[in-house]
Amino acid sequence: MQHHPTLRPLVALSLLACACAAQAQSSVTLYGVMDASLRYTSGLDAANAASASTATAVSSGVNTTSRFGFRGSEDLGSGLRAVVNLESGLNIDTGASVSTTKLFDRAAYVGLQTNAATLTLGRQTSLLADVVGQVDPLSSRFASFNPNVSIAGLSAHRLGIEYGPSGSASGSYRLDNSAKAVGRVGDFSLRAMHAFGEQAGSNAKLSASGLGTGYQSGDYSAALGYMQFKSAADLQLKAYLGGISAKLGSGKLSLTYGSSQADTSTTAKTRNKTLGLGGSLPLGESLDLVLAHYRVSRSRTTLADDGFHRSMAFLEYKLSKRSRVYAELDRTHWKTGYQATTAKRNATGISGGLVHTF
Repeated sequence: MQHHPTLRPLVALSLLACACAAQAQSSVTLYGVMDASLRYTSGLDAANAASASTATAVSSGVNTTSRFGFRGSEDLGSGLRAVVNLESGLNIDTGASVSTTKLFDRAAYVGLQTNAATLTLGRQTSLLADVVGQVDPLSSRFASFNPNVSIAGLSAHRLGIEYGPSGSASGSYRLDNSAKAVGRVGDFSLRAMHAFGEQAGSNAKLSASGLGTGYQSGDYSAALGYMQFKSAADLQLKAYLGGISAKLGSGKLSLTYGSSQADTSTTAKTRNKTLGLGGSLPLGESLDLVLAHYRVSRSRTTLADDGFHRSMAFLEYKLSKRSRVYAELDRTHWKTGYQATTAKRNATGISGGLVHTF
């Protein structure tokens, strides 16, 4: 039987997973999340960009980003382990990969781990993205539409320039050629990261580096990350994101704040500020309500301030440990100048879908 060329790496990895799983002290696990929904929007197109019209579509990743991957580890003795992670984003409404240029766009790294520290090398999330994962009010739900992910975490910074070795001019949420170290002492963690630009004649161009810290204990969680990036033209982007999360009774409340400033030319700058507030509330044994409100403010050289407000709500019902259904509602109000003048000032989205994990 002949395999399509793009499937051969996946077939090989699947065989590798089966072979490694048989070893007593090493393992490779195939995992994934599939999320599909029916979505209606007014003031947004099918890709959730500002629009003057309405749209109805089958969407992927409204609740949780659809993806699959491989995790591996090997016990090397004396408390030391080798770890590896490969992860690829999927659009399950079409069956296509999210990235057209990277097979494992979400993660591709190898490292060493002890109980106190981890060192990983490869393509991995920035320290800002790590903060989002720990304290975001929506816990990173609807990542492509979540302002903490897109604006504060720089997944879709709208700057049109590649900052750091992200492989994209639209975002810097994940970085190629990176080294990340995470140390843990009790309830505290410390993170450091550097991504190499690998540009001829310059160690600074297209590089990125940063520091982060976190706290996790009982009902409380806090995180703070700072990153600075360089473009190939040596333009600079600096950003930080922090937040706290606390359990209140049976629910949880989260507050986040992020700020970034980018040189978009030698004479122009763009600054974004993102405030997020929200949390979750169990309504029953299998029913949860998750709410969040975000405020994004943008200022640019010689241009008036603009931005948007976005409120989002999820009602989720667990069918099992691996499957749940959900209903989602979002409302966006754009300030003049942030979206095209032909688009509506207000946008509404309604979704209903199913998530299955394996």
